[in-house]
Amino acid sequence: PYATQLPPHRRPGRPLLPVALALLALLTAGCASQVRELMPTPAIFHEPGAQEIFATVPEARRGHIVDLLYITDRAPDPTPQPQLPYGQQRSRQIAFGAAEVALLPAMDWQELTHQSLADPRKQPIELRLVSTRELGTYPLEPYPLQRKTGGSARDPIVMEWHRRSNAALQAEVARRLAEAPSGEVMLYVHGFNETFATAAYTAAELCHFFGRTHLCSFFTWPAASTGNPLTSYASTTESAQYSVGHLKKAIRTIARTPGVQRLHLLAHSRGTALLLYALRELSLEAVANGEDPADAFKFGHWVLMSPDIDAQVASQQLEIFASDPDLLTNWHAPVLPRFLHGRLTIYTSPEDRALKLSKFLFRSTDRVGQLKPEDISPATQAYFATTGNVDIIVYEGRRTDPFGHSYFTSNPRVSADLVELVRNGTPPGAPGRPLIRRGKVTWELE
Repeated sequence: PYATQLPPHRRPGRPLLPVALALLALLTAGCASQVRELMPTPAIFHEPGAQEIFATVPEARRGHIVDLLYITDRAPDPTPQPQLPYGQQRSRQIAFGAAEVALLPAMDWQELTHQSLADPRKQPIELRLVSTRELGTYPLEPYPLQRKTGGSARDPIVMEWHRRSNAALQAEVARRLAEAPSGEVMLYVHGFNETFATAAYTAAELCHFFGRTHLCSFFTWPAASTGNPLTSYASTTESAQYSVGHLKKAIRTIARTPGVQRLHLLAHSRGTALLLYALRELSLEAVANGEDPADAFKFGHWVLMSPDIDAQVASQQLEIFASDPDLLTNWHAPVLPRFLHGRLTIYTSPEDRALKLSKFLFRSTDRVGQLKPEDISPATQAYFATTGNVDIIVYEGRRTDPFGHSYFTSNPRVSADLVELVRNGTPPGAPGRPLIRRGKVTWELE
């Protein structure tokens, strides 16, 4: 029954949809597990001197607890005895707070460092969400309006609530920033089939192996994690669109906090589409105000990991200012706006089985997260090379997780490259990032 819908290179009548749904069901069952062990030690820590990263962690940031700032538009879990504070339904208001992830069993810093860097690890380290504290909420949306002569205006009471919420979030950012050695913020955005806890786990283990040098935070949105896998994936796609405005508010508020030096944005899977849409809107906002987005929002690195987004759609998001000059009729500079101070890095893997399913379900020609160097035309490579800060890193090795979709944490070589980029700002091909150049913007991991 599906033969007329299949791509031409498929054999007519092959039952791809049942197979795809079965694999998607397995993916749904696996990714949202509440039990997680700490990711394998990134390969960078096998290099001479790299273990000093843990030796230089300030005393106040040592310990088996990783304290994270969270921002969410998930609705609170309504069940009588919820396992997590927030579920998978959409909320009409943004909340923020503190989430503590414990690395267990509890041990002193010296032992935790030793076990974290051991390869293989004799003592498994378990990640567990041990506490959450909601510190504030924004008003319910849409913000109510009042009828005025000649038009309408926002309710002043609600606007005061909004201002207090902004101030409270920025105060929390400033408090945490005072303890962050780098003066920089890492904000992680997760993908499909993640819970509040699993999003916190990924943010915590990245923060841990970045040497706890940044203010570590995560934005968690209502990605589906239960139910029919096909409908869950469909609802997740729309939930990502629902959350664009909320992520945009979070980024703007963090970036405008006095003292923030750089804001590094990392996104995985479907979260990359959410992030790109938010960045597009913020960039339009900055340019309309006569500002470079890089300066207006302190953008450092943008990192897209296993991007679950159509390649042509992603290209439209990234090329908007070059391809629509009427957007810039009032732009004050003779050159295009500067979007980030660091690098746009995209990690891809042709062996990403999760994206193979996504490609089938969306009838997509190419998913960004599956691109190989030869898939990117010389013209496209030349186009992005003119910016001087776009890198596509291709991993074509064996899968280190069941679907080859989380290799940025499960594969020590990929995670090592990520540490060098986000912690140290090392450009590709430099010492510490042994990449093989395959084109003007494409690289392969050795």
